[in-house]
Amino acid sequence: MKSKIVLLFFIFFIKINFSILYSQEQSTEKIAAQYFQTKDFLKAAELYEQLYEQKPNTYYYRQYVQCLFELGDIKTAEKFIKKELKKKPDEAYFNVDLGFVYQMEGDINRANKQYLSIIDDLKPDRNIINNTANAFISRALYSYALETYKKGRILLKGKYNFTPEIANVYYVQGNFQEMTEEYLNMLDENYQTYISYVQQRLQDFVANDDPEGSRINIVRDVLLNRIKKFPDRIYYTEMLLWLLIQQKDFSAALIQAKSLDRRLNEDGTRVLHIARISAENKDYDAAIDAYNYVLAKGKNTANYFDCRIELINTRFAKITENINYTQKELIDLRNDYNIIINELGKNSNTVSLIKNLAHLESFYLNNDSIAKSLLEEVISMKNINPRDKAECKIELADIYLMTGEIWEATLLYSQVEKDINFKNDPIGHLAKFKNAKLSYYIGEFEWAKAQLNVLKSATSKLIANDAMELSLLISDNIDPVDSSTTALAMYARADLLCFRNRKDLALMTLDSIRKIFSYHPIIDEVYYKQAQILISMKRFKEADSLLAIIVQNYSYDILADNALFDRALIYDEVFHDKEKAMELYQDVIMQYPGSIYSIEARRRYRQLRGDTVQ
Repeated sequence: MKSKIVLLFFIFFIKINFSILYSQEQSTEKIAAQYFQTKDFLKAAELYEQLYEQKPNTYYYRQYVQCLFELGDIKTAEKFIKKELKKKPDEAYFNVDLGFVYQMEGDINRANKQYLSIIDDLKPDRNIINNTANAFISRALYSYALETYKKGRILLKGKYNFTPEIANVYYVQGNFQEMTEEYLNMLDENYQTYISYVQQRLQDFVANDDPEGSRINIVRDVLLNRIKKFPDRIYYTEMLLWLLIQQKDFSAALIQAKSLDRRLNEDGTRVLHIARISAENKDYDAAIDAYNYVLAKGKNTANYFDCRIELINTRFAKITENINYTQKELIDLRNDYNIIINELGKNSNTVSLIKNLAHLESFYLNNDSIAKSLLEEVISMKNINPRDKAECKIELADIYLMTGEIWEATLLYSQVEKDINFKNDPIGHLAKFKNAKLSYYIGEFEWAKAQLNVLKSATSKLIANDAMELSLLISDNIDPVDSSTTALAMYARADLLCFRNRKDLALMTLDSIRKIFSYHPIIDEVYYKQAQILISMKRFKEADSLLAIIVQNYSYDILADNALFDRALIYDEVFHDKEKAMELYQDVIMQYPGSIYSIEARRRYRQLRGDTVQ
């Protein structure tokens, strides 16, 4: 029993002393680090030397040697490193640092001889090879690190090729072409195993700090060269297709998708995938091209009818979102909608077609009664999907709001908002947002704000953002002097007139705000709303002059990037002034890199510059 007590006391004593020693070491290390950070390398060296003697580890060694280098005490460093080499002659860090000492002394030949001897003496051990390469990398000796890895490839005889490590060294060197080559070599080793890793690494590479797109061009060129050199390795073409999709270059992606579809004798599914992604990203020309390619395969193919519906809905999106559509395009689209609806019938499968036709009839062709009749017919259908019915109710409510039937509009919005099926659903949130906006239109700002504040946490990011923007519009434009809402009420009235397509009255109302409230915070919003109306009326020169005022006088405000991008679109799509459009797109990219328009601006800039893949 007595011996047991003595043993326990001894263990306790050891633990206490270890704790004290550990605490002392931590305290000394902290002080040493502070000296190092404040560049008091003499004091830091003394402490790190002491710490290394007490507990030899790589960190204390590196810090002590670095202090000696900073002090210019190369001789002490050499003596210390040689002493450690006697204890551990195979330690990579000691051997590399000895060569680095020779290099700092100006004896380059001796240094190179030391480095080459290290590589010559490598053993076929993956850990030793990695440690040696890391020792070279720590001294920025990247060419020797590469030689280490390449020698390691030979020594391990294919068991491990150090491809990711070599690619990373090329990246640090800025040799992006060789880096890409190395990553693609991994696909040659095992495509299925490495495809996700390679895609992630290349995506990170092209996404970081590359405003001019030079990196993406390097990766493209390497892939194109491999495709030409190894046409049977389909995965290179698939990699290029993937890369183009990531960069939202859908026209070029479509070229590759068509090529693969023909080569592999596919059914168009790959091309249809490109069509849908292009449409989602609003590259409607690429989407329409892709849909037409799939349709050309004939009615008997599996994707034909889905493709036909999606094509006409994509044409609808292109026309209704375009700033320069023609009346003929509207009428042709309406006729095509009627043809396909008559062919397929009015049923649950054609609801999207009917809803879009109703929107076209009401908001673009001024046929409100036809639009209402189409939507009421859908809403009264049996066995219709509840979501489709809700979407049609919202569309019908929009038309009631446009025609001034406020009560009918809010009733339909409320039906969808309060439907238990959509309580926490984006479509329910959309109905609530539209009801709140209706309150804003008619000047009930406090009620509108209360509803919008609830929507700021909506699961749909788009609706949450819209709610936040409208809430800020209300909050920021209540007169700061007397809390008056007169200017805001006039702006909301103009906004509603615009929604109702009474554009001349909307412009007159906005002009009145500019005259009466010339120094009001809402003025930049007024300029932008006027510009949007003028664009919709095809008065592009007037619109551009107003947008230029926003860019010049309100560059700090939230609408500046919107205005700049809209100017670029006008010069691109309407004035066809390529140089000016490129200049404006580049301004968006450089001045507002965090803008939601920066990616699209970059895509359009590259397209105008001629960055296409054949």
